[in-house]
Amino acid sequence: MKKVAIITGASQGIGRQIAITLAEQGIQVIANYNKSEKEAIKLKEQMKEQNIEIDIIKADVTSRNEVKKMIKYVLEKYKKIDILINNAGISEYKMFIDETDEDWNRVINTNLYSAFIVTQEVLPNMIHNKNGCIINISSIWGIVGASLEVLYSISKAGLDAMTKALAKELGPSNIRINSIAPGFIKTKINEKFSEKEIESITQEIPLERIGNTEDIAKCVNWLIEDNYTTGQVISINGGWVI
Repeated sequence: MKKVAIITGASQGIGRQIAITLAEQGIQVIANYNKSEKEAIKLKEQMKEQNIEIDIIKADVTSRNEVKKMIKYVLEKYKKIDILINNAGISEYKMFIDETDEDWNRVINTNLYSAFIVTQEVLPNMIHNKNGCIINISSIWGIVGASLEVLYSISKAGLDAMTKALAKELGPSNIRINSIAPGFIKTKINEKFSEKEIESITQEIPLERIGNTEDIAKCVNWLIEDNYTTGQVISINGGWVI
């Protein structure tokens, strides 16, 4: 029987590539999206061209009710959830003193609270089955912090702390949970940087290139196949932070 994976924020960027990689490995993918319906439909059609069927489902992962409906749909259709990838995330690029309560709520809810909700709602099935793999997509900035991205850094550091604490709690149920902390990856979220800024960053990276979404998806694939790694924050950054 196929493994079943839910990927949040899967319509573009890192989430999209994870969905493609896992589907190509024979995993039944449920690609969650909220606002990016066109991109989600494109992803489904792209996979269909390869004779691979994935499921796409709209749900605001900051809403407990919408998450409950999503999980209910998946369990009714596929009977189990083996893998959860908490990938949904947004960035906020501004001076800390200019951040508002609305900014805080938007970033923390999308990046951290959503992972709390979705993980909680998925866990009863994983605990019942004594099996599960949860991967949180955090960030290098959750490890070292980023100027002008304080809220983003806070949210990602929170994800890593959740990973470590839950690994201890869920280990006896044979559920593994890890974080992947990408460095500078070529995605829409980093389009705010100019070519000159990207060139400057590239010069700081020992491998002399910025990362791509495939670099992250490969690590996700490995963590799913592995059965003895849990509670780890794995930084995929080309040696930028060692």
